[in-house]
Amino acid sequence: MRRFLPALCGTALALAMAPGLALGSTAGSSVGDVETGRLLAFTCAGCHGIPELRNAYPNFRVPKIAGQNETYLINALHAYRNGDRQHPTMVAQASSLSEQDIADLAAYFASRVPQQDRRP
Repeated sequence: MRRFLPALCGTALALAMAPGLALGSTAGSSVGDVETGRLLAFTCAGCHGIPELRNAYPNFRVPKIAGQNETYLINALHAYRNGDRQHPTMVAQASSLSEQDIADLAAYFASRVPQQDRRP
């Protein structure tokens, strides 16, 4: 029992300090509004809404985010905003977003039907 209590306290402390994981945490707890997200998403569509769009350098396809998991989108935007993910365009876009904007965009894109690949 002496070993169990410190381990339990350590786990509770770690969860309390992890943003978005602990009960009562405000990080990532905004409820997204699909309609507001639709209005915000016009900028995103310039890259993420064009079929077969490729980045010039490094050469990769721009991911289509319609139908993507809401939590994944929130985490990705936080990572760009915090500098944990490096892509100049996405860092610039995400740095201008509020927590509510992120929640709204994630709710909107998660509600969309994924685009079909149009390659033959």
